[in-house]
Amino acid sequence: MVLADRSVSESSDDINIRPLELDDLRRRQERPGELHSPIKMSDDHQHFPEENSNRFFSAVYGMGLKRSREKATKSKAFARMCWKNAVLKVRALGDPWEKFHLDTYKTEKARRHRYHALSQKWHIDEVLVKMEDQPFNNGAMRQCFRMKKLSNFCHQDDWARAHNYVAKNYMDESTPRSTYFEDVKLQVLSNLYPLKVDIFQMSVLEMYEREGSPLFHLEHFIEGKYVKYNSNSGFVRSEALRMTPQAFSHFSFERSGHELIVVDIQGVGDLYTDPQIHTARGDDYGDGNLGTRGMALFLHSHRCNTICKSLGLTPFDLAPSEMRANENKLNLESCKTVARGTEEIVVTPSEEEKEHIQEYIRMRSLSQGYGSGDEKPRIKLNSISSVDSLESDDFHIMSESEDSAVDSARREHRGPDVRLRFDSTCDSGTDTMNKEREMLQFKEMVQRKARPSHVLGEMEHRRLVETLEENHNKTGGSILGQVHLDLAKYHELSRFVEESETYDHEAAIFHVDQAAKCGILEAIKTMANLHLGLQHDILPDIELNENRQDAEAGFDYLITAAEAKDRAAMIHVAKAYETGIGLPHTREKDWVKAVYWLEKVVNTNSEDEEGDFNSTLDDPSYQLVAKEAMMYWSGGHGLAKDPNKAGELFSWAAELATEAMKGKLASKYYMQAEEAWAECDVEE
Repeated sequence: MVLADRSVSESSDDINIRPLELDDLRRRQERPGELHSPIKMSDDHQHFPEENSNRFFSAVYGMGLKRSREKATKSKAFARMCWKNAVLKVRALGDPWEKFHLDTYKTEKARRHRYHALSQKWHIDEVLVKMEDQPFNNGAMRQCFRMKKLSNFCHQDDWARAHNYVAKNYMDESTPRSTYFEDVKLQVLSNLYPLKVDIFQMSVLEMYEREGSPLFHLEHFIEGKYVKYNSNSGFVRSEALRMTPQAFSHFSFERSGHELIVVDIQGVGDLYTDPQIHTARGDDYGDGNLGTRGMALFLHSHRCNTICKSLGLTPFDLAPSEMRANENKLNLESCKTVARGTEEIVVTPSEEEKEHIQEYIRMRSLSQGYGSGDEKPRIKLNSISSVDSLESDDFHIMSESEDSAVDSARREHRGPDVRLRFDSTCDSGTDTMNKEREMLQFKEMVQRKARPSHVLGEMEHRRLVETLEENHNKTGGSILGQVHLDLAKYHELSRFVEESETYDHEAAIFHVDQAAKCGILEAIKTMANLHLGLQHDILPDIELNENRQDAEAGFDYLITAAEAKDRAAMIHVAKAYETGIGLPHTREKDWVKAVYWLEKVVNTNSEDEEGDFNSTLDDPSYQLVAKEAMMYWSGGHGLAKDPNKAGELFSWAAELATEAMKGKLASKYYMQAEEAWAECDVEE
């Protein structure tokens, strides 16, 4: 809440904006010549002091005076109503931590490190704090201390006006100091996306007067009804409670171009705290970053609501059976934040494990370690600054509906792009114009990167990039495709069904198909093998019946995989064009294409510096070169006979066989080379 202390003149330049505090309200009631009786609620809302006696008003109301007279009149009435409700709430609340007597603790100096996301710089200032000696609560990783921080607007001995904070530190003393700073970067980045929500800004507090200069995370104490709306592992609370948090997560996924998604949304109303970010890389922003697997779990649970539609967000593609499934099952275990390494791993079981799949699933679940055994699960602490308000009488609980009504009205009054900020938000030190310019540049960058959540939009984007870039690879690089592939693997591991139930085969095939359309090579190969009736590593227990198999589509997928330099696919296509086996009825044997793909395989082998394609593999290089030589030697199916070319290829095959310690085969190839060259002499 913000007050603007205005001088007698009407100039907006004289406005001094600072946080609203309880003493302001007390002084307001004690000023001579003004109303001394307590403020009472009335139906007509006309009990507020007259304008000429009220020197405090909101910054938004001040800006409203610049509008037309008619709009200004409405704004003034609306501002009075909002201020009256806010004042009543503040006066009723008092100080919820008064009984803990934090003002009696030792005053300590500390350095506060705040991060400015747009400039990517840290800003340091010195603050005065009083903190409890013992934590009042703890989670699996962090513990929490009540703290008072003196505002920069107050005198050093005026602790009655100090703000309530919660200081958190990791209980594991071996936690790197850099972790504290990375956590702050994560939270600040989450707050950049321009939506009508606010993520409470966190800073790093360095207690430099203590031994070792320990670090703490510093957050404002939040009063109100704390709710966890979604987790980083697929939990999504009912949309009936509040739609904005789920829309915000979806919004961050699209506006970042699928590069990240903000989840683990929790807080009071639309003021959130302690979020988690999943990124495509999956190895940054802490252990709670589950990468594309975490994205897949949220998007599988999320159903677009009216806010998503109003923001122009596109629904994530789900199979019809998934759309019909019961939404938002409240799984208390999945509400928890999961640390990387403790989540369900998306790995296909081995052949032996597939024979005992139910036992494999059971053991895999036990291995996740949710409180089993001696090892403590690494679950990230939920925001204790409000969580404990649900379990004790230390904190005041406000009705969320009342709080939301005031918040919504306040945001509507001040405009769509303005969000309240607290003094934990870092001030870059630049003027307002520079800040607005930086934010505008960020918004423009976000708009350029924005991509829809459905596969159709991804395919159109990839076609556009392919048109603009001559050497663009048709496969790889699609985060959305990897998300669909992860979902298929989760289905295979029975992530979304009970142990005794069979996983949804149709949904699994659907997501593999979507991943293939996005250019994911692993999915392309799987779809090719499914349609051609061949073995496949993903979903190995699924086979399409003859009515659903499409040889033409399967062969097209196979060619796409071959174009991506997949060795097995290139060899399969070459053999198909050479022998006609596995070739769709609409295509004929073509030795020109067969030779083309054989050369591609051999060239890929020679370019491989690690020697992966050696003689220990099926179809070693010397055999492929010899096969190409045989086709040139005999000619046919569109390929002109060329004995000289055949002789050269046989000779090369012999050299490759010699390197692979295949002496007898090398002698055979040298002999065939001589025979081919002999035909050249006869023709001459």
